[in-house]
Amino acid sequence: MFFQLSDDHPGFPDPALAEEDGLLAIGGDLSMERLLIAYSNGIFPWFSEGEPILWYSPHERCVIYPGKIKISKSMQKILKQQVFKITFNQAFAQVIRNCATTERKGQDGTWITNEMQQAYINLHQQGYAHSVEVWLEDKLVGGLYGLKVNRVFCGESMFSHVSNASKAALIFLSKMNIDLIDCQLPNNHLMSLGAEMISRGLYMEMLEAQ
Repeated sequence: MFFQLSDDHPGFPDPALAEEDGLLAIGGDLSMERLLIAYSNGIFPWFSEGEPILWYSPHERCVIYPGKIKISKSMQKILKQQVFKITFNQAFAQVIRNCATTERKGQDGTWITNEMQQAYINLHQQGYAHSVEVWLEDKLVGGLYGLKVNRVFCGESMFSHVSNASKAALIFLSKMNIDLIDCQLPNNHLMSLGAEMISRGLYMEMLEAQ
């Protein structure tokens, strides 16, 4: 079952009550307070323009353990040659805008609405949301953004305008002081990089660890 959220109370129902596809609740807003409560409880918003806000908490979570990330020999060579310049928290608004506007195979439009972008830029300005930027000859060609909760980086989206740019961002992220990268839902690209599925229970243990 899923729940209708109250507009005047930022809390959520027990994530274990989510539907089979992970849908837990509908409605509410993207206020900083509600978003921080959501992420600290393993919940994230995911909806399209024109839809009400939908909140998900999958029963199984797609994650990458930093020490298990797969780096191909060709990727090792690219990193060694420092083809890309990689920065942290230097162009958050540009990264989220590119994540929203970059065309993706088999996907019409974006779920990163203008409202979503502003909400996460606000989180970034308050120190909760972070970005990794990948530059090629001073041009932003890839990156990712998300929130850090304790020792888990809750990844939201990534983009790549040249081959290997988003991989470089993810590898850079894996070398930071974190225990887990939350990828939310699986896809072939993530699984090829060493992502795996874990239970909500294990995910919550990792999320709550200080």
